[in-house]
Amino acid sequence: MIVCVAVVGHQNNPLYIQSFTEADDALKLHHIVHCSLDVVDERVNNPKKSGPTLNETFLGLLYPTENYKVYGYLTNTKVKFILVTTDLDVRDVDVRNFFRRFHAAYVDAVSNPFHVPGKKITSRTFAERVSNIVKSFGLSST
Repeated sequence: MIVCVAVVGHQNNPLYIQSFTEADDALKLHHIVHCSLDVVDERVNNPKKSGPTLNETFLGLLYPTENYKVYGYLTNTKVKFILVTTDLDVRDVDVRNFFRRFHAAYVDAVSNPFHVPGKKITSRTFAERVSNIVKSFGLSST
């Protein structure tokens, strides 16, 4: 089950964070997303150690915790997408497909002429689209 998705700007500023659990877990999930940024930076700055090629946008499993698995994706503009899931047996193919659709929704949201680059994404359309993507993958209980 997907419990949180996040979009983080190239200067590690949060652009969009949505959790799909109770409000009690929201702060914990924000912390997990924030901690994952260190792993993303490490993989981007040390490509030899991390494995993926330079033009690979899918960063794979960033790190597991006791209850969650955290995945990452890096766009060409250095915007980071973070996915937090409770499923311990998620296939990389499914996560890649999720990120591909999530990236398309992000591109549509920031292509809006009224969106200011680098600012939080407040579009209701984007939020609805993200919820639909999460539901379509059958990875959320909402």
